[in-house]
Amino acid sequence: MPAVMSALMVLAAGCHRGASGVGPDEVHTTNAERGDPSPLLGAGDLGADWHEDDARTGLASWPWEQDSCPHYKSSDYPAKSHRRAAVERYYRLSDGSSPAHHVVETYEPGWAERNVEDVRRVLLRCASYPVLGSQVSFDVVDPHYLEGAGMLVRGRIARADTPNTVTYFVMLRRGETVSTVRLPDPGSQVVVHQIAARAAARLG
Repeated sequence: MPAVMSALMVLAAGCHRGASGVGPDEVHTTNAERGDPSPLLGAGDLGADWHEDDARTGLASWPWEQDSCPHYKSSDYPAKSHRRAAVERYYRLSDGSSPAHHVVETYEPGWAERNVEDVRRVLLRCASYPVLGSQVSFDVVDPHYLEGAGMLVRGRIARADTPNTVTYFVMLRRGETVSTVRLPDPGSQVVVHQIAARAAARLG
């Protein structure tokens, strides 16, 4: 069961593939910039029990890949192939429960806004789908989050014999920069809002 739930968590967050798993039609920027890690949240921004991994630079996997969704086709979402840079970090709790993740992507001029449109289409097409006996679903909690700067999404994995697994996604856009935070349910939306505000502040 733990292995299955771990696999489902990856699916709910998007398939985090390495660059070798990205087709040539998806990433055409071969000389990608390394990315600036300063917009990434620190472990203290998430809470006292969190620990951060080192920042990873390079073109991270697009946070909204949903390869197990029957209505998802990667080539339908062109914005991700127009990223110029990305930096990401994982965060882990001391008890070994579900990790958090933060990725900040820089897009070519005009493509960050189109990325937001791509994300909205993913959430419509893959609002709910079955995986390994569970049901993965996404609900847009607030389509104009933080006064229109982003979107707040709640992901849920429902399985008959275990409690639902809930994950929050905070996507923010500033110009051509897009910040996406994936956070296991802290039990309070107030905490989610606080972390979102800190992520927004790091974008400047």
